[in-house]
Amino acid sequence: MARQPPPPSVHAAILLCLLSLSGAIEIPMDPSIQNELSQPPTITKQSVKDHIVDPRDNILIECEAKGNPAPSFHWTRNSRFFNIAKDPRVSMRRKSGTLVIDFRSGGRPEEYEGEYQCFARNKFGTALSNRIRLQVSKSPLWPKENLDPVVVQEGAPLTLQCNPPPGLPSPVIFWMSSSMEPITQDKRVSQGHNGDLYFSNVMLQDMQTDYSCNARFHFTHTIQQKNAFTLKVLTNNPYNDSSLRNHPDMYSARGVAERTPSFMYPQGTASSQMVLRGTDLLLECIASGVPTPDIAWYKKGGDLPSDKAKFENFNKALRITNVSEEDSGEYFCLASNKMGSIRHTISVRVKAAPYWLDEPKNLILAPGEDGRLVCRANGNPKPTVQWMVNGEPLQSAPPNPNREVAGDTIIFRDTQISSRAVYQCNTSNEHGYLLANAFVSVLDVPPRMLSPRNQLIRVILYNRTRLDCPFFGSPIPTLRWFKNGQGSNLDGGNYHVYENGSLEIKMIRKEDQGIYTCVATNILGKAENQVRLEVKDPTRIYRMPEDQVAKRGTTVQLECRVKHDPSLKLTVSWLKDDEPLYVGNRMKKEDDSLTIFGVAERDQGSYTCVASTELDQDLAKAYLTVLADQATPTNRLAALPKGRPDRPRDLELTDLAERSVRLTWIPGDDNNSPITDYVVQFEEDQFQPGVWHDHSKFPGSVNSAILQLSPYVNYQFRVIAINEVGSSHPSLPSERYRTSGAPPESNPADVKGEGTRKNNMEITWTPMNATSAFGPNLRYIVKWRRRETRETWNNATVWGSRYVVGQTPVYVPYEIRVQAENDFGKGPEPDTVIGYSGEDYPRAAPTDVKIRVLNSTAISLQWNRVYPDTVQGQLREYRAYYWRESSLLKNLWVSQKRQQASFPGDRPRGVVSRLFPYSNYKLEMVVVNGRGDGPRSETKEFTTPEGVPSAPRRFRVRQPNLETINLEWDHPEHPNGILIGYTLKYVAFNGTKLGKQIVENFSPNQTKFTMQRADPVSRYRFTLSARTQVGSGEAVTEESPAPPNEAYTNNQADIATQGWFIGLMCAIALLVLILLIVCFIKRSRGGKYPVREKKDVPLGPEDPKEEDGSFDYSDEDNKPLQGSQTSLDGTIKQQESDDSLVDYGEGGEGQFNEDGSFIGQYTVKKDKEETEGNESSEATSPVNAIYSLA
Repeated sequence: MARQPPPPSVHAAILLCLLSLSGAIEIPMDPSIQNELSQPPTITKQSVKDHIVDPRDNILIECEAKGNPAPSFHWTRNSRFFNIAKDPRVSMRRKSGTLVIDFRSGGRPEEYEGEYQCFARNKFGTALSNRIRLQVSKSPLWPKENLDPVVVQEGAPLTLQCNPPPGLPSPVIFWMSSSMEPITQDKRVSQGHNGDLYFSNVMLQDMQTDYSCNARFHFTHTIQQKNAFTLKVLTNNPYNDSSLRNHPDMYSARGVAERTPSFMYPQGTASSQMVLRGTDLLLECIASGVPTPDIAWYKKGGDLPSDKAKFENFNKALRITNVSEEDSGEYFCLASNKMGSIRHTISVRVKAAPYWLDEPKNLILAPGEDGRLVCRANGNPKPTVQWMVNGEPLQSAPPNPNREVAGDTIIFRDTQISSRAVYQCNTSNEHGYLLANAFVSVLDVPPRMLSPRNQLIRVILYNRTRLDCPFFGSPIPTLRWFKNGQGSNLDGGNYHVYENGSLEIKMIRKEDQGIYTCVATNILGKAENQVRLEVKDPTRIYRMPEDQVAKRGTTVQLECRVKHDPSLKLTVSWLKDDEPLYVGNRMKKEDDSLTIFGVAERDQGSYTCVASTELDQDLAKAYLTVLADQATPTNRLAALPKGRPDRPRDLELTDLAERSVRLTWIPGDDNNSPITDYVVQFEEDQFQPGVWHDHSKFPGSVNSAILQLSPYVNYQFRVIAINEVGSSHPSLPSERYRTSGAPPESNPADVKGEGTRKNNMEITWTPMNATSAFGPNLRYIVKWRRRETRETWNNATVWGSRYVVGQTPVYVPYEIRVQAENDFGKGPEPDTVIGYSGEDYPRAAPTDVKIRVLNSTAISLQWNRVYPDTVQGQLREYRAYYWRESSLLKNLWVSQKRQQASFPGDRPRGVVSRLFPYSNYKLEMVVVNGRGDGPRSETKEFTTPEGVPSAPRRFRVRQPNLETINLEWDHPEHPNGILIGYTLKYVAFNGTKLGKQIVENFSPNQTKFTMQRADPVSRYRFTLSARTQVGSGEAVTEESPAPPNEAYTNNQADIATQGWFIGLMCAIALLVLILLIVCFIKRSRGGKYPVREKKDVPLGPEDPKEEDGSFDYSDEDNKPLQGSQTSLDGTIKQQESDDSLVDYGEGGEGQFNEDGSFIGQYTVKKDKEETEGNESSEATSPVNAIYSLA
């Protein structure tokens, strides 16, 4: 019973459903996955469809493919199996399908022309290359012909036909004279696209030269020259007055009749042209007429496409690049002069070879999934589509119930492992074809993570970031994100998950910091990975540099204070005028500022502070204006700011000669700073178009100079003015001037001959530049021959800067010459340079190697040198490889890393040093040339004797109290022998005073020592070293820590119980008591006091002491002092004493020395007035003093 086909709506639904599944699985580029998964073949490299080869070289037809397992290859030629094994000239590269056809032993390349196709096959399918059409390049000779002189009337049009021989590919055509001088072309005389030379009207000066058509063939790098045309111009005015060339009525002055334009190419009023989509459209109109007509281009019904259209050949050609269908239509060119105008219409039709709309892609599915392959192409005419599977038409392939073909689409349903194959889609029309391979692979893979685990991502606050989690699996796993191992799937709001699994956080906040986990799951399992996100504060300049105006010679400071995340490294740099600032001696760069000392005019400009971390940066800019010193201006301009000069203008070339030209210019404004120099630069359009080079430098006082030129350079000049502020902008370029050609006057420099392989020699040189080429088609004649054999010279012509001589003997000297040549001739005879062919590895090893131990860390080596013919190159050095096999100490691990010692030159002895003592070593010797190491000598063994040990490790000094010091250390890292003990030397010191050195010796197992201090004040310096039988090794030195200030308060109770401390305190108390007694005595004595200082009441006029402002006061006056009161017994008591110990000492507190002694000193304050008025004898009586205290 026949199955009813489903309705069209079902097909549409299936296609919509499969749209999201097709090509959904992509195999990552991870090599571990690529090597594990089985994969049908894929073509990765192939030759172009139209493959043109040089007949002088071997033929190479490329075909490379990948797959797992690796594919095998075979070829067809002209649609028939190509048996490579039967042709000895044909071979296939290993692990590749690339064909190599070798003609070194003879044969004709033309015999192998044809159409080739490569097939790459493994057990899962077959992939096809394009059909490669192989053609051999042809450069046929020009047919010999005798050309009669061309006779033409002055003012008449003329076409000189080139008709080059048909080459493959087509040659490049250019016109020159028979003396190899280029024909000057302009709108009157120009070369057409077909190679013919057109004269819109012939002038008398046109017969001053002859005209030869030249064809340059690409592959053979040859130029063929046609016999030259000779012109004979008939004229009514035989005098060739050059002054008439620029005359406005030049033709009338020469007696040439003016006439309306007519088309020389194309002929007639209309023509048509077909062009393929994606190529360039070239339309050409060449017209005759007197005066020479101007050409203009138009498109009917619209404008020319400005973005793709450009005019060439003095407006005679219109080129439209990358043509598309909308460029079809009618174009017309208008040729006009003052006598009239004509037009020619060109109808353009755009056709198209097939081009892809939807190229089939490899389809990777899981078992049971659906998919589709789509092959959609367009073209004009509409291309046809043909499907193939594994290189065979789909119609002849075995039926597959899971596959359905619907025109340009193949639909797969419920795919299984057996569905794997490679499908080819071939779409073609009359203009070409496209061939695409797409395989169908069915995979069954559990999820795998492709990125490193536990990545750390750091991001700036409030920025946007994306966390990537690349994964792979089949069926395609679903991916979910979680934060900190908990919560629901992250998606929506501030989070967005892309189809590839990446998680985007739109604006980072502090709370977004944490650990993010991505989990990929399919029916076969799951895999997960974690990403740790750290949020950092942004870098911000919160105090920016400000614009400043400074006088010359002053100091300027530009501030730049930055706030940044402390966990990121901050770098602050400065730019001047947007270029990195060089901080010289006059500048000081600090973290938050830039200081410029002695500001000069050249410091003027913009300064940019750039604060950057590894994650972000911030910028701040300020402008510094420097004013000239205005102290003694000599004129009004001296006070004006200086600037760079304006650009020179109006460049003019005169006095044109073969090797020189005069350049004249008008200087620009110097902007208040005299111009000191002019720099003339040139540009040429052949070797380095658009690149300007310095030509010469002239003083600022000139504006015209003679420039020396090189032959065959199309020069263009510009001028730059310089003053003390800087350089001007370059002037506008001058008009171009091409010098005539000549043979080279020099040869390339730095000629070398060195081997890159053992059987070749690469000859290299520094290519000559445009100013030393002197002519077109610069090339080099390379000659070489074996030195001292006097054989004939071999030679080759090279267009580049290297040439490889093959099949050379190993390391033999060659004589080399490289001579420059252009189309005008050869350069001078070159110097001979000696080069050498490639080196091979040495064939012999040093023999009779003898070792003598010098000490515990060095040995002496002696060996027999190898014979020179076994070196097979330049002997660079003898080299010893040695390694430490073991230590003579038990249970000591040693590194067996190989080390080497080099002995340059051809020598028979050397010394190896820096060995480890008390160890077993092994050693081998080799000889080394430029290629590498030779064979190794017999392995020798030797033992180093015992040495002194290295320093003890981790020497630590601790001071738990003021009475003891604890020392600890670890054994030396390198004992270098059997330890017999440790030596400790220590000495006490207090400032610059040193005590007696004490030496302690310890056993090899002791690593601790406790020392009793002699006093609590001194510090100690300890020196510790380890000993073997050889002696003491390297010492390590440490000092005891300084006693902290609080040590005295912590031990206050202990000091208070000491006898010396009690006696000291008693003496201090007695001294204080005596001082108090003296104070009270002095206060009780009379004296002369200044009234205005001691009393607020002014003196009366009757006071007899008014003149000196004082009065006499004594104990007999019974007048109490201010601030005191009288007792009942008549003695005077102080109510509030103004005195204290502070008034009598030099400090507010007594101070103790390190031993606890009191170092404060009391002094008595004495007023001058008190001393002068102290006349009472009773004050000195101890009895009076005691009474005054009662």
